[in-house]
Amino acid sequence: MRKVKINDNEGKSVEIDIDEFKRHLDEYHSSGSSVHDEDGHYFTVDQNFRDKIKSLYEQK
Repeated sequence: MRKVKINDNEGKSVEIDIDEFKRHLDEYHSSGSSVHDEDGHYFTVDQNFRDKIKSLYEQK
């Protein structure tokens, strides 16, 4: 489990498991634009967001 912090749509810092989060995005949010709810924190998932998560995933 590799934890990182990212900001939700409201700018609040949220700690996520980057492996699990990226796996979920790849499976359910792989294209287009959508909103992901993570324990009451919302993230707009678009290509820029996917690129950001991929970069964080590759850094760890």
